[in-house]
Amino acid sequence: MTTETMLVEDLNDNVEELNGIAELIAEVRPAVSYISIPTRPPVETWVKGASEDRINAAYQILSSKGVETEYIIGYEGPAFAFTGNVEEDLLSITSVHPMREDAVREFLAKASAEWELIENLMEADRLVAVDYEGRKFYVRKLGTDRGKSRAIR
Repeated sequence: MTTETMLVEDLNDNVEELNGIAELIAEVRPAVSYISIPTRPPVETWVKGASEDRINAAYQILSSKGVETEYIIGYEGPAFAFTGNVEEDLLSITSVHPMREDAVREFLAKASAEWELIENLMEADRLVAVDYEGRKFYVRKLGTDRGKSRAIR
């Protein structure tokens, strides 16, 4: 078993919260406990990742309780599954996982698809661009023909 704790600035990154989290995780006794921060646009715009000092404090506190601890605080890369239906794959991925622009471009290149697909999805109000920490991400716009699929040319 593993655990993952996402540290959010001013929510769960103070020493008191970190000690409580560490005690609970130590009771669970996972093989490894991951510390993460938001690396993609969160739903709530006020959400910010904990500072480096708070991330380090979490690591130190967990480790002091005998918990094997690792970080998940960087970009995970552009490796996304591809079934052959580029539009559906992009909409499926972006409904649960905002994709960085560079990852979208790489995905399209692997699929031999053009950027026009992204423009068409945005025009059809099925995909939106979001700026987060100086990078552009693409996210499926939910609520518009949710669950339905249609080709956009």
